[in-house]
This record gives sequence, structure tokens and C-alpha cells, in this order.
Amino acid sequence: MGMFCFQCQETAKNTGCTVRGVCGKDETTANLQDVLIHTLKDLALLTLRKKNSGESISEEGVFLMKCLFATITNANFDENRIAELIREANTRKKQLAKGYPTGGTLSRIEAWHGESKEDFINQAADASVQSEADVDVRSLKELIMYGLKGLAAYGVHAHILGFENEELLGELVEIIAATTSKLPFGDLLDLVLRTGKACARSMALLDEANTSTYGHPEITRVNTGVSNNPGILISGHDLKDLEELLEQTQGSGIDVYTHGEMLPAHYYPAFKKYSHLVGNYGGSWWRQDREFASFNGPILMTTNCITPVKEAYRDRIFTTGMAGYPGVSHIKDGRPKDFSPIIALAKNCAPPGPIERSEMDPIETDEITGGFAHHQVEQLAEKIVQAVKSGRIRKFVVMGGCDGRMKSREYFTEVAKALPGDTVILTAGCAKYRYNKLHLGDIDGIPRVLDAGQCNDSYSIAVISQKLKEAFDLEDINELPVDFDIAWYEQKAVCVLLALLALGFTGIRIGPTLPAFLSENVKQLLIEKFNLKGTTDVESDVRAIVKG
Repeated sequence: MGMFCFQCQETAKNTGCTVRGVCGKDETTANLQDVLIHTLKDLALLTLRKKNSGESISEEGVFLMKCLFATITNANFDENRIAELIREANTRKKQLAKGYPTGGTLSRIEAWHGESKEDFINQAADASVQSEADVDVRSLKELIMYGLKGLAAYGVHAHILGFENEELLGELVEIIAATTSKLPFGDLLDLVLRTGKACARSMALLDEANTSTYGHPEITRVNTGVSNNPGILISGHDLKDLEELLEQTQGSGIDVYTHGEMLPAHYYPAFKKYSHLVGNYGGSWWRQDREFASFNGPILMTTNCITPVKEAYRDRIFTTGMAGYPGVSHIKDGRPKDFSPIIALAKNCAPPGPIERSEMDPIETDEITGGFAHHQVEQLAEKIVQAVKSGRIRKFVVMGGCDGRMKSREYFTEVAKALPGDTVILTAGCAKYRYNKLHLGDIDGIPRVLDAGQCNDSYSIAVISQKLKEAFDLEDINELPVDFDIAWYEQKAVCVLLALLALGFTGIRIGPTLPAFLSENVKQLLIEKFNLKGTTDVESDVRAIVKG
């Protein structure tokens, strides 16, 4: 059967996975995800008609976001659940197509049918990204779709907290529908920038949702040790899941630990009332094979970032939301969700064991400091401005984004070490695990690593930059002493990149490789239009950062 997927940074040979995904997904899951995306495009075409008639598309828009979220790298490996989403999408298509004139768009939509997994797999060849023969058109369309996948992830998180934007959902539907048309190259580039603006709006919406619900992040020291109580480890990104888990474990004698991108939860004031939220266990998502094994207790994966499950913890890992893995227990949606199976298991498990250090993480530390989102940094604005004007701070270096398992990512640790003492690192996302345990000191009490939070909190970095632009009375945001050296891995990073480009940032350096889905012509276009760069070697890049 075969497959083709090149949506993540670690895709095979930086060209595409054709037998099995480097992420671990097999060809059946990969092909079903392709069919789901194709089906969503048809659904978007029909939803657009409903939108243009003046009706609300909230229900369809949220469903589109959830389905897109399920196809993000390391989110859902369960082929049966992907097939079920295709069936639901087909059902929604039939409902929306009632009364639709025959021919035209409907002919395309009616060509896609079936109910069984086998029916869907038989459609995979026509749904593959390779079915678009023009490599440049394919490149721009995939760039758009990957940005929308990231937008959808952020939109789903906001929706869960009760925050929704009908205009944003309309943008999502219109952009998806537009990718089905034969657009000229220039129009596709315009659509990329339109996608970037929508991505920025999605991050702003999630920022509003998180801060309205849990308060503005504040400077916090997070414990990285373990207690003698049994524990539950929560990973992923969903703060509502954490809140409900904490509510259900109060007084149980069970401690709760965050992992990976859940670390920033400690920065929100609302979570500080839970004394049994005791700390952060482990590091980035790709280390879960050994960290989940040594944790001893149950693990809850709330969103993407799950990796192929090992036998050492297979019987005590659970998924929820859009995350999924074959043979792993799934906690169904509900408000609140029922986490009693996880809690019951935790009571019979040993306390977490210590994590063995490796060459990738040689520095031991008892705590991690973070909470430097835009509201908190605004409180330090005067101090920061004075430090810049006095020359104490020469440059801010944005090193947010994603982490990954490849050895080439040691580059980001070495850059952090090599940056001179008058530079400050702004970070968000799991890329921070490459340097947030280094002892880099501070400048006039300002830590040299300012962690804004999860990957969506790259929005905070954009807000901080805008505030600095105003403080220094600059015409162009690119005149700021800010340089970008961003690590990317999956589609939320693409969303962040497109948002930054749409907000006017140029000269962004990304790595450890440029995306495989960028054709040579598209790559050159982004270089010429936005001065997009790829990372090179540590010495050269640090020299350019300091000089720029």
C-alpha cells in the first residue's frame, strides 16, 4: 500500500516517510489521515455555503478543528478512531448537501463515499499530498494546511474553555475551501499570509481563554524532585484536563506531576491552590519511553506528543481528547471527564522513581523557573528598557518552538551556552528543555532565560516585542534588538511561524532543517520575501545573532 508523509521535521531523509512514519504511525493510519483531510475539504466547501447564507457554522467549525487536530504529528495513532471521524464527516456532508444543485462542487463531493475502513483506504491514493502534480502548488497548499492544523489545535483548547470566535471559524472554513481550487501561484501566497493572520488570531484567542480562566502567568519556581506519595503524570497541553484531574484527586493522597508542555501550568495562579500539584517530572515529549517507565504511576496524555507506547508502561497510560493509541485506554469526553480509573490505578502504584540522567540532560537541578508571559514581562518593562538602553542587555534571542529526538538538536543547547552574557533568551514551547536547566545567570535580576509557556505562548513573545517597539518608539518591529533562532517539529510550529510572518517579523532563522514540504521555488520565495533562514553551525549563527 505504501504512504507518504512529510509534515514533521524528522521526516525520513528530510524528504518524506514512505513505509512507516519516523513518528511511529503505520501506513494505514497515515493513509486514513490523508482521506480525513480530503473529506474535511469537501465538508468545508459545503459549510461555506451555510456560512454564506448567514447561518452559524459553530458546530461544523469546531468539528473541523477537532479532526484537523487529530492529524497532527504524534496526536492520534488509532486507525479505528480516524476512520470513525471520516464516517462522521461523511454524515455531516450528506446533511449539508441536501438541496444542493447537482453538478459542480457536489460532483466532487459525491465521488467520495463509503463506510468501511477498507473503502477509505481505497481512496488514499487520490487523497495523498502527492496527487497534486505541481510541486510548488503542493508546497504552498501543504504549508497552508499545516498552519491550519496548528490553528485548529489552539482553537480546540480555547473551545474547551468556552471561548469561540465565529469569525475565526469562518476564516478556517474559507481557507480550507480555497485550497480545493486551482489558484494562481500569487493567490496561493496571499492565502498563506491570510492563514498566518488567522493563526495569530487563534493564539490570541487561546491566550484570552487561558488567562481569563486561570489568571495571568506569574514568575514561578517549579520543583523537579519527587515525593514518597503515589503519583499521576499528566502530559500534553490541555489545562482543563489538568484542572479536572486536580479536582478529582484532592484529598486522595495522590500527587500530580506535569510533564513536557504541561510544565507551564504551574505558572497560572489558579493552579497554585492545589497543594498536591507537586512539580514537573522529566523533560521533553520524546523522552517519555524512559521517563514514563520510571514514573511507576499512571500517565494521562491529554493531546498530541504521544510516542509509540512501550510495554514498560502500556498498562498504565491513558489518552483523552483527540489523542489516541491502539490498545491504550481512552477517557471519553464529558464535563467533567471521569478520571476515576486513573485515580484507582494510582493508589496501587509505587511512588515515582528518580530519572536517570543522560548525555542529553547532564545537568541536575531542583527547580525550573518560568512564567514570563506578556503580562508578567510588562511588569518588568521599565527595568528591561533601562537594561537595554544602558547596554546591559544587547540582544533578545527568541529560541522557542519544538524539541525533537535528533542529535542535531543539540545545536540549540550549544547556542544557548555560546550566547554572550548580555543576551536574554525568550522561549515558549518544549524547545526550552534544551536549555532551561542550564545555569545562565541573570542581568540586573532579569533571568537570561525567560520562559513564556507552551508553544501557543509564542503569542506572548509577539506581544512583548510589540510593547518593546512602543517603548523604544520604533517604526518597524524588526528594528528591535530581537533575533529569532527557532526550533520546529510539527504543525503548531508552522502555525506560529506563519503568524509571526503575518505580524511583520522577518529574518527568522529556523532549524535544525528547513521543512521538507517547501519546494525549492517556495523556499526561495520565502527567503526573498521574508528573509527566512535555516540554521547553520553554532559559531556562525551566534556571530550573526550578536552582530545583527
